[in-house]
Order: sequence, then C-alpha cells, then structure tokens
Amino acid sequence: MTSEDAAEAYETADFIVLPTGAIEQHSLHLPVSVDTLRAENLTQELAEMAPEFGLSLVRLPTLPYGYSEHHMTREGTITLMPDTYQKVIEEIGASIAEHGAKRLLIVNCHGGNSSSLKLASDRIQRDHGLEVHFVNWTNFARDQLEERFGTNWSHAGEHETSVTELFHPELVRSEKKEKQTRKANYETRQYKWYTDTTEQGGRGDPRQSDPEFMETVVEDTTERILTALNTDIQQ
Repeated sequence: MTSEDAAEAYETADFIVLPTGAIEQHSLHLPVSVDTLRAENLTQELAEMAPEFGLSLVRLPTLPYGYSEHHMTREGTITLMPDTYQKVIEEIGASIAEHGAKRLLIVNCHGGNSSSLKLASDRIQRDHGLEVHFVNWTNFARDQLEERFGTNWSHAGEHETSVTELFHPELVRSEKKEKQTRKANYETRQYKWYTDTTEQGGRGDPRQSDPEFMETVVEDTTERILTALNTDIQQ
C-alpha cells in the first residue's frame, strides 16, 4: 500500500491485524521461522474469509520476532526480552491509533508472547483509546487438535509439523522427523530452558503429522475466530 492506500484502509477496515510469531528452534525437522510462517498464513486465511462474515481485515506486516529466551540453548533462536517486546507492541498500537484505526486485532502464534501481548493490549487500550482484540490462534483449534493428536502435540509436534507441511512442505526435513524424547515432565517446577524437558527440542511425534486434516482445522478455526470477532463487536 501507499500512504494514501493505508489511509483509506484505516478508515474502512473493521480490524487492523497484527500477526505475531517468533524465530526459534523447532527440533530437527522444522525451520526456526515456523511460528512466523503460521502467523503470516493463518492471518491471510482470516483476511480472505472475513467478507463472508461481513468484516474487513487489513493485515500489517507480520512481526517475526517474539519472546523466545527459553529456546536460546539452540542456534537460530532470536529473542526480544519481555519488556522490550511489550514496548514494541505498544508503539505499533500507538502508531495505528494515531492514524485512526477502529480496532487492532493481534493474532498470536507463539505461546511465549502471550503475557507481554496481554500487558501491551491493556496499555494500548488505556493510553491510546484503541480497542484491542487478542486471539491466540491455537486456543480456537484446541478441541480438534486434542481429539486427533492427544495432548502432547505442541512445539514442533504433530500440529506445527502439519501446518508447515500444509503451507510450506518444501521447508520440512521429512527425513529428520522422529518421535520427540521427553527428558522431564514437571508438575510444579518452572523449567529454565525448553531443552531441559526435551531431547530433540520438540514435543509429541511429528511422524504422525496430517496436513489434510490440518487444512480442515484451519478452515474451521478461521470460521470460529471470525464468528467470535463479529459477536464481540456487536456487544
């Protein structure tokens, strides 16, 4: 968009969408960009389906870096510290508030970002008067994912491998897919590094990935999120 295009988009869009991801290790078979690729592709699905729900979504460029300090024991990981990340989100929100956006929708695809995003959303609403909606994408897909993959499908496991195979199959090192070895399963202890709990760097069994199933999950989850957005803006 040019500046003029952006001005029109800010005036007419129901939501300005900020996709948030991360750059961090994803075991042996997936690229470090998995969460950023998910954010990019899944928000595109939202924007394309939005008119069917009477909504207009305009996407900002995906923010590739997030809070990933717990993955820093593996090369390729890049992290912002929580206060830095929160400030970045606040300043993005302040910028779009300045230009007259109606609402900001943050669509998050990395769990480590959640706390900072919640605090930043509070500050944007209170300090800049911009309505903020916050969606952790996976939360809207959890029931389907657990029914198909059980409960241990999270980081670099069946879920993220399936999504990457759906949108970017050429980036998956299929020959390196193997069941992830759990080193520890704490009930109360807070782990220091993610690799304290996993040998290869992931969870679950990526050999059980299913991109065709994931295509259905993406469609269903996109509909759920858009339905929720419609419900919320009508209250």
